[in-house]
Parts: sequence; C-alpha cells; structure tokens
Amino acid sequence: MSEAAQQEQRTGRFIREPAKRVFAAEFREIAHQFREGTDEWSPTYSLLPTGERCSRVCIAGTLTDVQKSEGEALFYRARVVDPTGTFFLNVGSYQAEAMHQIEKLTPPLFVLVVGKPNLYASPDGRNLVSLRAEMIASVEKDVRDCWIIETAQRTLDRLDRPDDGDKIKALSLHPQEPAVWRKIVHAALNSMQI
Repeated sequence: MSEAAQQEQRTGRFIREPAKRVFAAEFREIAHQFREGTDEWSPTYSLLPTGERCSRVCIAGTLTDVQKSEGEALFYRARVVDPTGTFFLNVGSYQAEAMHQIEKLTPPLFVLVVGKPNLYASPDGRNLVSLRAEMIASVEKDVRDCWIIETAQRTLDRLDRPDDGDKIKALSLHPQEPAVWRKIVHAALNSMQI
C-alpha cells in the first residue's frame, strides 16, 4: 500500500499521490499498470522500469507541438521533448485546468506538466504510453534545468534503492542493466548548457 493510501486510511482524508519525476526515455518504456484496491477511487499505478510505482508524474521540457481536435469532444494533443526523448500528452475536457492552460500556449517554449500515465496496447502488441495532463505551465529555462537535475537524482535514487516487490517486477519486465539508465541520466545532465 502506498504511503498516501496509508495516510488516507489513518486520517479519513483524501491524499493525492505525489508526482514522480521521470525522463521521457524511462516513461515511454512503461509496460505495466495495475490498481491497488477494488473501489472506483483506487489509484491506477504505472510501474517505472527503474522499479517504482507512480500514479502521477511531473515532467518538463520544450513544448514542440499542440494540436486541437474537435470530434465528439474537444481535446488537445501535444508533444514535450526533454533531453532523453518525447512525451505525448492528451488534454481533455475532464482536465479543465489543463485545457484552459494549454489553449494559451504557443510552441516552442519550456513547460512543466503534471499528469497521469496512460498505457495502451496497440493491435500489433506494442505498448503506447501517453500522459493525461492535469496541469501545464510555461516555465523559464532555469526551472527546466532544475527539473533535469532533480529528475536525474530521483532516477539514480530509484536505481540505488534495495530491491522490493515493485523493483523485482520491473526488472522482470525490463531487463536493461542499471548502467543503461545511468548513461541516460548522464546524457541528460550533459545536455544542459549551464
């Protein structure tokens, strides 16, 4: 049971899961989602390849593309690029705050986004991962750079922590050696022009 769920049980108050910082290279490798609990309010977790569960993530990078789509419902698709790859975002009417925010943004610019991972299995068996944005904001380069540094540290912390059930499951799904993720972290840090 997550720390937020345990605190919620003790206090009877809803506690939002903290957003995990994750690079695009790791995010796009998510291959497993699960629910903890049986009620409709039980969070859906994604298992990061470095071994930690997350129900929400915090990303930062350059917003490179925004497309408005008007079908049965209005929604936006967007792309955010960090030093390791691309995040694909969806913003729909159920995320009214994010919808209002994205309508004001014109790429290219640096953004910070908080949202929930969505995992889809394509007909050919590939996993497609996107981010359902809850909040999106324009930020300065300094904020993006701080996010890179903090995300690098959090990624290394996940790699260095002892094995538990989540980490063992992640290793069975993602046989990459920790050195692969460390190389990605170092490349992200080297990409910054400080």
